[in-house]
Amino acid sequence: MMNLANPGFLWLFLLFVPLIAWWVWSRKKANPSMRISSTSAFQALPTSWKVYAIHFSFALKLAALAILIIILCRPQSYDKWSESETNGTDIVLSIDISASMLSRDLQPNRLEAAKEVAADFVAKRETDNIGIVIFSGEGFTLLPMTTHQAMLVNTINEININMLDADGTAIGDGIATAINRIEGGKAKSKSIILLTDGTNNSGIVAPLTAAEIAQQKGIRIYTIGIGTHGTADTPYARGFGGELLYKPMPVTIDEPLLKKVAEMTGGKYFRATDNNVLADVFTEIDKLEKTKIDTKNFSLSYDNYLPWAWALLIVVMLNVVMQYTVLRRIP
Repeated sequence: MMNLANPGFLWLFLLFVPLIAWWVWSRKKANPSMRISSTSAFQALPTSWKVYAIHFSFALKLAALAILIIILCRPQSYDKWSESETNGTDIVLSIDISASMLSRDLQPNRLEAAKEVAADFVAKRETDNIGIVIFSGEGFTLLPMTTHQAMLVNTINEININMLDADGTAIGDGIATAINRIEGGKAKSKSIILLTDGTNNSGIVAPLTAAEIAQQKGIRIYTIGIGTHGTADTPYARGFGGELLYKPMPVTIDEPLLKKVAEMTGGKYFRATDNNVLADVFTEIDKLEKTKIDTKNFSLSYDNYLPWAWALLIVVMLNVVMQYTVLRRIP
């Protein structure tokens, strides 16, 4: 839809009245005359096509003038609000950053693999309000609820195990902190995605207590246990140079607890044993967590000269070609 920034120039179209009047008058004066006794011999002759070509050439000139006037009026795209239906929900990612998340059964380690798929998940959900919580021996809000995708992705990429001092895995605190972040959201659908690789051995809030609170508030919790079956190279100490030392250790994920938390809140439990499975988990959650909401979109205006400039060039070139071919005059 077109809008004119300077519609006052439309008054220039009044020039067409004297121009057309002049053309009619000039064509009558331009025709040569000869006295003869009778014109009956010429009445059956058709009008030459060159007469129509001359009139068409004048029409092209008027068209060029009309396009030039439109360009002076500054054609723009039309500013408008539009309503559309889209998917939107409130989500909090609660990510375990305990030292065991550096285990190498996922590549390059569990935490980096989780960050990669989480960032990809966030980047695909343009209309969602998303927050980020981290936990180890305590829970902490790393980023409040926001729709700013770039900020979310950057925050996820900066997560590391040194962000919290407390040791351990406080799953209950990770859930409780996420609940505090999400309960004020306006979307009808509210969900927490909890990623952990261990068992609850720290914190203030018991995981099932936090799950009961989430259940009462209508918040679903999707729990993801990250780690292979059996053993994995896990950091257990630091060397003299500060480097992490690894050794094979049993993978201990409290699956019964994570399943119970998900079941109580209407969510679902997933076990991510490698990078591909972890990516598939987030793909499935992406399909599950979709709620229809009405959104308003605003389209900005911008000058749109190009189509009119092309039209002006075509009209002028066509008229020039006609003047030098079919309407060419031989001295």
